[in-house]
Amino acid sequence: MTERAEPSPKEDGDQPIVFIVDDDASMRRALTNLFESVGLKVEAFGSAPQLLQAKPPDVPSCLVLDIRLPGTSGLELQTDLAKANIQTPIIFITGHGDIPMTVRAMKSGAIDFLTKPVRDQDILDAVQAAIERDRKRRDLNKTVSNVRSRFESLSSRERDVLSLVTSGLMNKQVAAQLGLAEITVKIYRGQIMRKMGAKSLADLVRMSEALGIRPSKPDVQT
Repeated sequence: MTERAEPSPKEDGDQPIVFIVDDDASMRRALTNLFESVGLKVEAFGSAPQLLQAKPPDVPSCLVLDIRLPGTSGLELQTDLAKANIQTPIIFITGHGDIPMTVRAMKSGAIDFLTKPVRDQDILDAVQAAIERDRKRRDLNKTVSNVRSRFESLSSRERDVLSLVTSGLMNKQVAAQLGLAEITVKIYRGQIMRKMGAKSLADLVRMSEALGIRPSKPDVQT
């Protein structure tokens, strides 16, 4: 049965959340009480399927996950989440850990691997680090999404010019490459800067890199 912590009066829509999956009810209660004591929102589950059936809010979060669970194990759940492109940072806890298990979990992207009984400060430090990592990932994804939306507003020719300009070519070189007048390239370049919201060429290069636009410099005559 899913255990949901009561929201605190200060809670808002962007409050981070800690998900707990552990089949030990006493462990779920202890972890819930610990995380709530430092102002974190908590949702606790007794099995992997319960977590998968839930619809988590779109806020920074992390998952405190027991390795040994009935049915789907913690390591299997980690794999399932990765396949579904769910990038919630995972902190494993276990009373029966071994080196191969630890190595597998960490190689698959786990933030930490803690052995029961877990020191309160150790799990709190791990959770705070995981939430901060998830917050940064979400901020980056939001930035890239905004840049992609701006890029999609460019015409085909503007995208051609953007690709060449950010590869390091001067206006006259871009003009020669595309068979345009240099003044036309300058006009396109101004339109690109405005549409992309770039304040400088360096801004434009960073945006291109965020979108994965990294063309090799064409071999053109200066």
